[in-house]
Amino acid sequence: MPDTSALPKYIQVSEMLIREIAAGHLADGARLPPEREMADDLGIAIGTLRKALADVAAKGLLQRRQGSGNYITHRPVVDSVYAFFRLELLRGGGLPTAELLTVDRLAKPAGLPACGQADSGHRIRRLRLLDGQRVALEEIWLDGARADRINPDELSESLYHYYRNALGIVIASVEDRISVGAAPDWSPPAFQLKRGQPCGYIERIGQTADKANVEFSRTWFDGTHARYVSRMGKG
Repeated sequence: MPDTSALPKYIQVSEMLIREIAAGHLADGARLPPEREMADDLGIAIGTLRKALADVAAKGLLQRRQGSGNYITHRPVVDSVYAFFRLELLRGGGLPTAELLTVDRLAKPAGLPACGQADSGHRIRRLRLLDGQRVALEEIWLDGARADRINPDELSESLYHYYRNALGIVIASVEDRISVGAAPDWSPPAFQLKRGQPCGYIERIGQTADKANVEFSRTWFDGTHARYVSRMGKG
């Protein structure tokens, strides 16, 4: 498990299991390995694992049967930290993490979709990883009226988790537009997509429950390592 995330370890484990279930790697009704074995495999304390399993169970994806074990229960829609993160490894799933590149407060550039009330915004650039593999670049613009400043040291692996807990902003819905783009000119040497290289491209507008646009983001992803997946269905 990654040890650099600002997310608590049990949430990392919980989110990993949720994404593995969604990808079909853990079948409906399957019994998980014994807890001690799982904890050893993940390199975490048994108490941390049990807290993660309790979180998965609370979301309706796990039945914990006393004396028998833990059994997977599939549901199409789950409220999780990465519920809106739609990139997966080609095999499916993969735990999302991030490498922060820059955080700046800047005037909103011309052509940026209407996003909030302030003339400036917080621009966050990151590398996104799945199971430790770099798969995408992100540029996020958060409405400057929502926070005077953002401390890079406080940012979580999940920005929506950070928004909710540090800024009181809850992203209730998103609109994604997917196309083909070209890697931006700030693509770092550590990333395999070089400036101008064709790649998958996503534009997103994030809204609060009252339909206010508070965030606009652009994502450039490597289609040889990841794909965009959206699952829909009735709970």
